[in-house]
Amino acid sequence: MLELLHIENIAVIEEADISFRPGFNALTGETGAGKSIVIDAMNAVLGGRTSRELIRTGAEKAFVSAAFSRISRDLPAFAETGTEPDENGELLLQREIFADGRNNCRANGRPVTVAQLRRIGNELLNIHGQHDGQQLLDEEQHGTYLDRFGRTEAALAAYQEAYTAMHDLRIQIRALQMDEAEKARRVDSLHFQIGELERAELKAGEEEELLTRRNILRNGEKYIAALSGADWCLSGGDDSAGAVAQLREAESAMAGIRNLGDDLAELYKRLEELRCEVFDLAETIRDKRQEFDFSADELDAVESRSDQLYRLKKKYGATVEDMLAYLDRCRAELDEIETADDTILLLETKLKKAETAVFAAGAELSAVRKAAALALEQRIQKELQELDMAKVRFSIDFAGKEPAPDGCDVIRFLMSANVGEDLRPIAKIASGGELARIMLALKNVLAEQEAVSTLVFDEVDTGVSGRAAQKVAEKLAQVSRCKQVLCVTHLPQLAAMADVHFSVEKGEANGRTYTKVLCLDREQRKAELARITGGSKVTDALLQSAGELLDEAERFRAGI
Repeated sequence: MLELLHIENIAVIEEADISFRPGFNALTGETGAGKSIVIDAMNAVLGGRTSRELIRTGAEKAFVSAAFSRISRDLPAFAETGTEPDENGELLLQREIFADGRNNCRANGRPVTVAQLRRIGNELLNIHGQHDGQQLLDEEQHGTYLDRFGRTEAALAAYQEAYTAMHDLRIQIRALQMDEAEKARRVDSLHFQIGELERAELKAGEEEELLTRRNILRNGEKYIAALSGADWCLSGGDDSAGAVAQLREAESAMAGIRNLGDDLAELYKRLEELRCEVFDLAETIRDKRQEFDFSADELDAVESRSDQLYRLKKKYGATVEDMLAYLDRCRAELDEIETADDTILLLETKLKKAETAVFAAGAELSAVRKAAALALEQRIQKELQELDMAKVRFSIDFAGKEPAPDGCDVIRFLMSANVGEDLRPIAKIASGGELARIMLALKNVLAEQEAVSTLVFDEVDTGVSGRAAQKVAEKLAQVSRCKQVLCVTHLPQLAAMADVHFSVEKGEANGRTYTKVLCLDREQRKAELARITGGSKVTDALLQSAGELLDEAERFRAGI
């Protein structure tokens, strides 16, 4: 349950602490006092969408924290986000919202993303807004509600697996199907491209070799001159000795004294090693010179090949490797087109089996849904009776449709508001008050199956008054015995039924607007109920009536 909501710099709330209690908590206040801001703060700390406009004017950031207790460590969200309550089942969610759009979120001190915060919040608290009843007008949502109630996850997953397999096969078949003219054009194009690339006899890595060889051939004279010069210096010529001969003479000169001392022996050894190294170097340079075959024809051939690769690269890829990969793709596509008819026949055989599997899985899903629909109808009907709608009939209608990702069923909620009237779509006949109570009934039924321990109702009583309002109050009181209920309301019947009553009040100080949240005692509750009932003029009669309303609510709560 939610124990403490701490708010800083959210809209007109500079700072507020609201200590909620188990059972039924009501929040009332004048229109515009800031009740919706409290809900906005709850939504923010649960990972909901926010905007920088939520931050109080003049503040750099807003901050909201929510302390929860009695939280099970087994909730899936904790394993998915790597967080968990402490050993006492307590969890603290925090969110800072900065003016530049940044967010800083934590769960029990551990940093989490906004998405992770939302994942955790979805399993701790549900907020039902005053516009939720309008969702009943969207018939596409009806199947979602039924699936939630019926726990159809397994049957739905099995169906969707079969549907995905069928859908993928249809995509493969469509990709292979083309008219004959288009096929002929594509085959001609592929044959031309494959032929051009095959005639080029491309080899991986040859471009780099060509560039290296072309660079050498373009600089052939410099290449020969450099090698010849180096060879002359090392090996000498007819009229001069090279470095090798000079080193051999130096070695011979030192040979006679190399045994006269270790230092002389070391010098001789170094001369010998140097002479051997220079000799090997001279041989390598001579071989390099002799190997080099400078040919103008070879340069022309290399230039021509380089130009050919350049032209091909403009059409087929940035490198030889890319062009070879493109060639493989063309061959594969050509083979696919040429064998498309056989492949299509094979895929169509698989498709028939996949379609059979889809219809079987769809029938199984429909059966599960219809069984759940009977149970949901009974539960909703019971809830509506308790909400002073005993004459309203509620039914769930099924119609078939072509397989789709959500199944083969068109699901609609129907109702009859008056005795003798036919069942019709809710969107066509339900009033605002009826929508609110049907949605409340649906939410209550769904909440019974969920692990969420706190339900927030934000002015869900819109369009409800009189005896119906009393029934809604009694229903929320009953729900609050197994779930914590927080309710923002304008109705005295709901406010009186609460176990604890908060008043959201707005005032001004130093040219600024401030909102504060007060927990009311009995006398303050009487005054607030009288204000809700009679407006700004609170009379003794209204106060007496408010006291009686509180007494009646206490007696009702004592009996549930």
